[in-house]
Amino acid sequence: MCGIIGVLGNQQASSQVVQGLSQLACRGRDGIGITDGHQIIHATDTDQLPTHQLSLTNGQNILGHRLHAVVDHIPQPLQGKGLLVTNCEIYNWQELAQKYNLEAHNDAQLLLQFLDTFNIQKLNELDGVFAFAYWDNNTIILARDLIGEKPIWYSATRDAFAFASEKKVLERLGYQSIEELHPRRILTYNLTTKNLSFQERSFLECLPQHQENFETIKTHTKELLHKAITKRIPHQKFGILFSGGVDSTYLAKVCKDLGYDVTCYTAALQIPDQNTQPTDLIYAQKAAKELNLSLKIKTITLDQVPEYLKTIVPLIEDSNVVKVGVALPFFLACEMAKEDGCKVIFSGLGSEEIFAGYERHLHTSDINQECIAGLRKMYERDLYRDDVVTMYHSLELRLPFLDKELMEYALKIPAKYKICDGTSKYLLRIIAQEQGVPEEIAWRKKTAAQYGSRFDNALEKLASKNKSPSKSAYLQKFYPSHNLKLGVLFSGGKDSTYAAYIMKKQNYEITCLITLKSQNPDSYMFHTPAIELTSLQAQAMNLPLIEQITTGEKEKELEDLKTAILKAKHSYNIDGIITGAVFSTYQRERIEKICEQIGIKVFSPLWHKSQEQEMNELFDHGFEFMLTAIAAEGLDESWLNHPITLIDITKLKKLQDTIGLNMNGEGGEFESLVLNCPLFHKKIIIQESKIQSENQNTAHLQILKAVLVEKEKKNP
Repeated sequence: MCGIIGVLGNQQASSQVVQGLSQLACRGRDGIGITDGHQIIHATDTDQLPTHQLSLTNGQNILGHRLHAVVDHIPQPLQGKGLLVTNCEIYNWQELAQKYNLEAHNDAQLLLQFLDTFNIQKLNELDGVFAFAYWDNNTIILARDLIGEKPIWYSATRDAFAFASEKKVLERLGYQSIEELHPRRILTYNLTTKNLSFQERSFLECLPQHQENFETIKTHTKELLHKAITKRIPHQKFGILFSGGVDSTYLAKVCKDLGYDVTCYTAALQIPDQNTQPTDLIYAQKAAKELNLSLKIKTITLDQVPEYLKTIVPLIEDSNVVKVGVALPFFLACEMAKEDGCKVIFSGLGSEEIFAGYERHLHTSDINQECIAGLRKMYERDLYRDDVVTMYHSLELRLPFLDKELMEYALKIPAKYKICDGTSKYLLRIIAQEQGVPEEIAWRKKTAAQYGSRFDNALEKLASKNKSPSKSAYLQKFYPSHNLKLGVLFSGGKDSTYAAYIMKKQNYEITCLITLKSQNPDSYMFHTPAIELTSLQAQAMNLPLIEQITTGEKEKELEDLKTAILKAKHSYNIDGIITGAVFSTYQRERIEKICEQIGIKVFSPLWHKSQEQEMNELFDHGFEFMLTAIAAEGLDESWLNHPITLIDITKLKKLQDTIGLNMNGEGGEFESLVLNCPLFHKKIIIQESKIQSENQNTAHLQILKAVLVEKEKKNP
């Protein structure tokens, strides 16, 4: 893991790159380098840069690099036909050098020659992880590995362009509108025209499915797992982030069986009562004892947590409760690994996605497609957090379960071998047990790190102790900035509104609403009843509304959606969009595909949430909504034109139990309109309306007049 930075088209490029390299110090302590395209200067650190040489680099275009040497000590930038700064681990670099007759002494040199020879045409042949900037003639190319293990952020204005491994570096240099380069996009910046262009890269596929029998698939999966692990084992001392779950225990057992002296690191909240210790701590100790693993443990008290939060929350640039809860034990484990002199640390991250280990995988009709959807989001959800935490401790993170060849194979394993009789990760658990992982560990149920370490419980206690209304509100004190700017794909119904509310509660900034007005009442993608009320709802939330008309023709309506999202991106600099998708794979996949083309993130906080749970949560959070259309057995026009009550929810639950109706309307049984909620500064009153019925079970509400009124003030 290294640090890269570049400033182009800026008179202060040289000083900014040097300043940025200082801020990236944790990403590499084995040397720095800068180039202006004509000469390359290397030094041990920024304070050792020869001032007389530095004064020569007075151009407007400067690249910089920080070296974290694991394999060897070859400083960057590297020069060939072009110039390269990279943060990479290319595991097949020697094979590629031999295949194409290239003279390289490490993976970075191979990458430079590879780009000099083929430009970006053969990036898919690289087996490994990378983030690089390649300067050739008048263009700069930025690219990442497909999953996004290695980060790049950039900022582009009319006159200048800058990039860095970490967002906070660009922020401290004063740049605005900073974006994370989407892993499936390659960016090209023209130094003369100042134009940006993007090229899309295809992602992983889950078809065709493997046809071999279980034993054959198991044998090949085991071979790929061993290959993924062994290729990542460094010559230096290394460690494993250890929870006592099947993933980390399997990694540790394989490394031990291969004869490597590896140390496992576990961190948890210190609990005074010895009878209620964190489950990860209990299982880590059990696994280490039974397998004779070297295990180091660090526990901290509740009173120590805030001091760590002062470092961790700004470090990961996020106050999301889940991200912080996972980062806490991760950070503590990395502290121990750094103290032990490790330069590399392994994690079992990725296993849940390729072998179907999450709860949502148990409730989907297409398990492998759901696995792919999860992999697409890892760069935002997990990988940047884990990268900056490990790099803060000058550690390189290696993730065997995200090995390219392993992923490509695992995503085509039949679902019945991933989930069997309600047991997730079935194939991996069988392989782990055969490897010698104790049965209790191999079949231990998934426990998320924030719960297994008890740090989520610590955040809850600290929020209460500090009289914060929520864990999110408490964490925001450590990172007052909003996490990301988001637009809402907004229909005015309960799902899209509630999804926006959840993301706002998690400290994301809601910047605009995006509404598609379909001329087709039977649109596959978009809600149509009472869609005209979204403008009134936007006023109630004091948010701008982007409206896009669409004919509603299947598939073609997606182009209209893309147009609307692009308007939001250009007008409000959104980093992503929020959807109210719950179970509709059809909608979610198409939205995600569009956002990948645009290069923004997608957040679906209601995805696979229990229908009953969602409906009850709406009432718990003060949502008032009505049904505007019904189209299902068990419903009639009496359900329209009045706010839904808890009694109505009970009736819907009964219909779900008796005739299979989706009680949240996910199957199109009904449409809804939010009249009031915590996001609204005013509430909506329907003054005139009429019901239009087609038959006993199909009707819709035509709203003739609606107004905004002041909300009643609550008593203090």
